[in-house]
Amino acid sequence: MMGRLLLAPMEGLADYLLRDVLTRVGGYDAAVTEFVRVSGTLLPERTFLRVCPELAQQGRTRAGTPVIVQLLGSDPGCMAENAARLAGLAPPGVDLNFGCPAPTVNRHGGGAMLLAAPDQIFRIVEAVRRAVPRALPVSAKMRLGVEDKARALDCALAIEAGGAGSLVVHARTKAEGYRPPAHWEWVARIRDVVRLPVTANGEVWTAEDHARCRSVSGCDDVMIGRGAVADPFVARRVRAQRAGTALIGDRSADWLELGPVVADYWQAVSTRVEPRHAPGRLKQWLAHLARTFVEADSLFRAIRRAEDIAEITRTLEVRRCRRADAPTSMAARGVLPDPAPAWTV
Repeated sequence: MMGRLLLAPMEGLADYLLRDVLTRVGGYDAAVTEFVRVSGTLLPERTFLRVCPELAQQGRTRAGTPVIVQLLGSDPGCMAENAARLAGLAPPGVDLNFGCPAPTVNRHGGGAMLLAAPDQIFRIVEAVRRAVPRALPVSAKMRLGVEDKARALDCALAIEAGGAGSLVVHARTKAEGYRPPAHWEWVARIRDVVRLPVTANGEVWTAEDHARCRSVSGCDDVMIGRGAVADPFVARRVRAQRAGTALIGDRSADWLELGPVVADYWQAVSTRVEPRHAPGRLKQWLAHLARTFVEADSLFRAIRRAEDIAEITRTLEVRRCRRADAPTSMAARGVLPDPAPAWTV
């Protein structure tokens, strides 16, 4: 069984612009937005549309990938009211955040801090489930606990009892943040006690990681976060390996194909983000790409001190090269469409 691949919500890293290019590279069955924070008020529709512009196009990215909207909050009634308003925009699904480790969120009792209170988790899930149409999927994403894992199973059971249809488990506690390892064996323990579908999440950077995660967690479905940002082809690599056609790695050829994707992202960022913030967005992604591609590190260094949009655009244009047609490229191997012109280093 192939299993589903989901693109994770990544607050401060992957907004709709990056979500668009990553899903166009392809391989994902669905994506989840960064959280919409619910805090004591009924939010206007424009708030949901700002976080998830895809709602204006039937809740899908340009590539057709469904985008589930994530809500974060600690008050069951307020969460329910906002979920009902969101439901009016016809999202593909509503996800509930019980895993964010950010101090600004945790100070108000939201995100991962709710893992200390399974009863409150139950009340939130139940209230949201009752507030939205039965046909609208309600899911949840949790970590393994706050400081320890003692209540992980209780929290998962509370999510199930509240009526969620599926659960994603980020296999670390709040205290562990994003430090490796991810405790996939705990996802298996949760999977053993609940009947709803469970998706494993955490420390999946490569196709090999994906295979180990599935083996240890027992989950068919896997959610990929920072690994997708560092290697936009990772979902394609997973699918190729699962199909028995694992690719011979040639990261230089892959970079030639990635160039147009980065170019599209920069064009979108430079026209839709405030000029003072746009350079930082590109640099942030290149810094993550540098984990996989040495060429990304070179490009990052070339623009590291640049703060002017026109200067960065000129630097990128200087690095354009002729159409890539190397026989080891992913396009030549039938995995991606033929590439447009890309960049050299």
